[in-house]
Amino acid sequence: MKRNIDLLHGNILTSLTELAVPIMATSMVQTAYSLTDMAWIGMVGSDAVAAVGAAGMYTWLLNGAVAMAKMGGQVRVAQSYGEGKVDEAVEYGKGAAQLAIAMALSFAVLANVFAWQLVGFFHLNTASIVANAVIYLRIACGMLVFSHLGQTMTGLYTAVGNSRTPFLANGVGLALNMILDPMLILGLGPFPRLGVAGAAIATVTAQAVVLAVLLISARKDAILSRQLRIWKPTSRRHFKSIVRIGFPTAIQDMIYCSISMYLTRFVTSWGDADVAVQRVGGQIEAISWMTAEGFGTAINAFTGQNYGAGNLKRVKKGYTTAAGLMFVWGIFTSLLLIFGATPIFSIFIHEPEVIPAGASYLRILGVCEMFMCIELMTVGAMSGLGRTMEASVITIILTALRIPMAIVLGTTALGLDGVWWALTISSIIKGIVFFIYYQRIMHRWNVR
Repeated sequence: MKRNIDLLHGNILTSLTELAVPIMATSMVQTAYSLTDMAWIGMVGSDAVAAVGAAGMYTWLLNGAVAMAKMGGQVRVAQSYGEGKVDEAVEYGKGAAQLAIAMALSFAVLANVFAWQLVGFFHLNTASIVANAVIYLRIACGMLVFSHLGQTMTGLYTAVGNSRTPFLANGVGLALNMILDPMLILGLGPFPRLGVAGAAIATVTAQAVVLAVLLISARKDAILSRQLRIWKPTSRRHFKSIVRIGFPTAIQDMIYCSISMYLTRFVTSWGDADVAVQRVGGQIEAISWMTAEGFGTAINAFTGQNYGAGNLKRVKKGYTTAAGLMFVWGIFTSLLLIFGATPIFSIFIHEPEVIPAGASYLRILGVCEMFMCIELMTVGAMSGLGRTMEASVITIILTALRIPMAIVLGTTALGLDGVWWALTISSIIKGIVFFIYYQRIMHRWNVR
């Protein structure tokens, strides 16, 4: 069966869908990782969920940093591939892998050395939650190399039009994670009850297996196998190009996470249980944004290859098609979160006094899902054009508005719900701004 999809010719909807569906499915699988962890950790209690939620912010932050290697490598590989420059594509891919490994090892050391200080940022109120958060942070961040290199490899697969292999690899990882979670968290069979530590161990083990599958499968692809020769040096020119493209995205993702971390610290003033609400609610909402981000990855590769080939008409039609699909998906997830809020949230948190706050979170965030899907898809399209700086500036400025809005709305009668409305309002604004901005880009091409 042919693995690499031809993105340069043929029906746009067919080729884009063939590439996007496995990526979206991969994103949903990755969401299922976190939801599985939350479901089993929820059996331990909301305190354990709060610990994982606080420490998980740092894994999110550091995974944002690897976007420099993933995005830079994916865009430059896709553009080089579209131009027919296979040797250049190989060099960019190899450089991206080397950069991902170096970053992961550096971050692992820093996270373990400063674990207590990092968790202390959140001003959590319970000593046991702080201790569990430190344990989770040290395990999850100590093994970042599996996640970082796996994400970068996924980007390189996508750049050459192969989204099926990452989906299969992540499916294997999910199956393993689902088996290990109850065993390690709750202590089933011969395993001791490890709680939060068990969740971290299960996750990094699954990530290691995903990476192993990706590496083994890459040996069958002429380009990917050459990109894995990481012991060979990469020229400074290729590294500079990767960093130039990927750096704005990495900064954007890290600032985005930092804003969320600040808001989490703000949320602790209502109580540690509300940190659990934010963590679980965010993971449930990931059904929408992870899938949209996955589709953004597909349109990124599609745009990168066709832009590299100079086919602007196809780039324009590809974006229009993608926008229509994301509109439908966004509406569906809005309806799911708004009308299914209470039964969905109660799957993950079982304390009756916490469930109403979680359901309120999902209903409020459900309002903005369509706009958020358009935003994330458009960011992928702009990055495929190499315009990561513009996408990052818009994202950072509009996301930063969440802080003053949360402070203002959170101190009104809305209380904690005011914080969630700040997230929703900013997402609506971002979706509208990104859609209009990309329309202006395409209008300048004067392509019909």
